[in-house]
Amino acid sequence: MPNEISGISSPAGPEIGSPAKLLMMRGIRKAFPGVQAISSASFELLRGEIHALVGENGAGKSTLIKILNGVYPADKGETILNGKAANFSSPIDALEAGIATIYQEFTLVPSLPVTANLFLGREHARRGIINRRLERETAFSLFKRLGVSIDPETVVSKLTVAQQQLVEIARALQANARILVMDEPTAALTPREVDRLFEILRELKGQGIGMIFVSHRLDEIFQISDRITVMRDGRTVITCKSSDLNKQKLIEQMVGRPLDKEFPKKRSVGNNVRFEVRNLRGGIVNDVSFAAKRGEILGITGLMGAGRTDMARLIFGADRRIGGKIILDGKQLDIHSPHDAIRSGICLLTEDRKAHGLVLIASAKDNFAISNLRRWSRLGIINRQKETGRFQERVKNLNIRLASPEQPAKDLSGGNQQKLLVARWLESDSQVVIFDEPTRGIDVGAKYEMYLLINELAAMGKVVIFISSELPEIIGMCDRILVMKDGRIAGEIDDPSLATQETIMGMAI
Repeated sequence: MPNEISGISSPAGPEIGSPAKLLMMRGIRKAFPGVQAISSASFELLRGEIHALVGENGAGKSTLIKILNGVYPADKGETILNGKAANFSSPIDALEAGIATIYQEFTLVPSLPVTANLFLGREHARRGIINRRLERETAFSLFKRLGVSIDPETVVSKLTVAQQQLVEIARALQANARILVMDEPTAALTPREVDRLFEILRELKGQGIGMIFVSHRLDEIFQISDRITVMRDGRTVITCKSSDLNKQKLIEQMVGRPLDKEFPKKRSVGNNVRFEVRNLRGGIVNDVSFAAKRGEILGITGLMGAGRTDMARLIFGADRRIGGKIILDGKQLDIHSPHDAIRSGICLLTEDRKAHGLVLIASAKDNFAISNLRRWSRLGIINRQKETGRFQERVKNLNIRLASPEQPAKDLSGGNQQKLLVARWLESDSQVVIFDEPTRGIDVGAKYEMYLLINELAAMGKVVIFISSELPEIIGMCDRILVMKDGRIAGEIDDPSLATQETIMGMAI
């Protein structure tokens, strides 16, 4: 592991075999066909430490975690757990050794009660008979340890995202995990839920559990972590105390160059209104009205459950609208389905690109083409040459990094997946582009590229609706901000440069 990079020292820490050192990974290498995912990675974790692992998409973080978790074998290098060499051939092996990983997409079974999920595959049974009473008592004890109140008999699908995450943590504790790996644990949480999660993590830290915290939210990294390890281009470039870094230095280590601005310069907005929503109703959305001007980036925020995504889906025709009008360039649109919206010039980049935006097993080119085939077809025959040409042009213009056009979408980084969706909608000549959490799960460098792209769309005269729970980017990117609460517009801020996070949260609450 590097001892000194860019003038920042990496503390030596206890020697291998020390009681304080839970984990040591060194000299790790891993290649896939055509890709060197990790060329030289090292990582260590101390007992009772929260250690952040950060880097751009494609830096090798996920691969390193999957090697630790037994999903992939390392091509080279060694893993030392509690002073002894370890080599896991499956996640079950890793869990048996005390390593539990909580992924951004939870692994709970929604249709089963909490207790069944806690003990799935590890039931308290004797002669084939499960001791339900003992499992319930153990579940209550686990939640008491975490300082939360969750009914073990509740079906998981009825829990909030934050509660489901706590069930995942409880399941790890039930398996006697001493190392907890958390992948983007705050991505779907409200600020209040994040604060509570951090309280619990600090309590677990005090119990001697070591945690690996993987996140793109840099402010939270500094808030919760003791040390930070940065990976770039498949290599570990630095490990140091969190207090020895600031946000700017951390970004420079992640991207390998100075990043002067977090948000690009804003551009002028036209005077004429292009897009209107009047008295929109459906689901939890009740009487939402707003107007957006040519070239405007209109920010929409609010707490989870406020109705932001529901509103976007109603506009896009993904959910049934029971009232209201949608008007583009003075013409009322008749939208009853996403197909109607696309033909009318409206597109939606969903908050969950994997579940609702991409066909993950399909190629990048097929994902680009899926909404645009009619543009290259005549009498039902697709002009493949034109399709390929347009795809290659969009890939070049948007700097989408691909091994080949046939690379499956699931193998792309989060930032490149997002840009692939943008390429699809640019090709369809959409005039209203709705971004729902456009930077969720993508790194700081890819975020800036996404911000530049959003600015370019606005400069072309399109209307951009920018939905986000990250208040710094709402303030930094948008020309105007609407705050939603309980399915309604609760407040409006005409000049985001005068807005504060406290002001916005006040409206949201």
